[in-house]
Amino acid sequence: MKLKDLYKPNTSYKAFLLSVTLIGLSYGLYKGVLDNYLAQIVHIEEFGRGVTEFFRELPGLFLILILALFSRFTSHALYRLGGLILLLGLLLIGLLPPLPTLTIFAIFIYSIGEHIQLGMKSTISLEYSQKGCSGLALGVLNSLINAGGILGFFIISAIFLINETEQTFKIVFFIALAISLIGFIASFKMGKGEAKADIQKFYFRKKFSKYYMLEVFYGARKQIFLTFGPYVLILFYKANTSTISLLFAIAAICGFLFSPLIGKIIDKLGYKVVMVVDTLILVIVCFFYGFAHHFFSFHTAFIICSINYVLDSIISLASMASNVYVEDLSDNTTEIRATISTGISVNHLISILIALFGGYIWQTLGIEVLFILSAILGLINSLYAATIKTNRKK
Repeated sequence: MKLKDLYKPNTSYKAFLLSVTLIGLSYGLYKGVLDNYLAQIVHIEEFGRGVTEFFRELPGLFLILILALFSRFTSHALYRLGGLILLLGLLLIGLLPPLPTLTIFAIFIYSIGEHIQLGMKSTISLEYSQKGCSGLALGVLNSLINAGGILGFFIISAIFLINETEQTFKIVFFIALAISLIGFIASFKMGKGEAKADIQKFYFRKKFSKYYMLEVFYGARKQIFLTFGPYVLILFYKANTSTISLLFAIAAICGFLFSPLIGKIIDKLGYKVVMVVDTLILVIVCFFYGFAHHFFSFHTAFIICSINYVLDSIISLASMASNVYVEDLSDNTTEIRATISTGISVNHLISILIALFGGYIWQTLGIEVLFILSAILGLINSLYAATIKTNRKK
């Protein structure tokens, strides 16, 4: 299917896709160095990494409050606002000295912009997509974001093979800033978007109650891998920046290749099937991530954990199904936007607790307990997803 057949006519989908791709590239550069920057330059350990993630996730928890301040904005305007704040965060992390408090503050600012854009990307994609193509449109969106990330990760891997100093980290942050600026400028080609005259600031409706619960479980399970997956490889297995960026690149390539396929599966088999099945693989992934070093040599265990990190990134693509579930329940695009944004805040209720205490669990009880917890949360998510009803819209 061609892009023009996937999206509604007279929408600015080309400018939108260009913008998200550039911001994806910028994120690839930023994310490719961040974990090693925190560990090697800022000297943040296990529990400190959890504290850092706690503050990084706070904007997600308060997203509905942030959006309430701009409740009259269109999704396009909010997307641009997120881009502007994101730029400020990158500027700060590039300029400020590598002290834990200042670095966490810069990451917090970046995260505000990132989280505002997170909900708007899905919302705009659903607004632009033709009827019956929602899953595929989200798949294309994720593929392009991953494509930008892939390039960024490969660039980092190449740069840090040659030179790995504090100055190199700072240069990368400024390059990411410049690319995000271009993506921000490109977003103005999208136009103003439709006016939203009666947007409700808080959107909790009974019909979305199961979606909110699914977001809680997903947020917890996601947080463990997002925060501690790379850090296990860095602190426990001593992976350097080049290796971590290469791993991120491989995961992003898999995301690029599998996103449209999973989107098609969602459209064909339904979101419920995808929500339930993805957890079966997750249990295996969690087991090997937590216990590989007990059964294999150090080097082999590192390879196994790296493979499982990539598998988890593929499994995470199934989260698109929950957005399609929201579309199925919603009566209009305004309701889709409000519900997805609220859902992001809901999953952060538990995400910030997992981030804060995950490092403590790792430090005191070991990585085994941490990833057993992730598997249990995933299973609960799968069982709960099995109870949802489908095919509300005909």
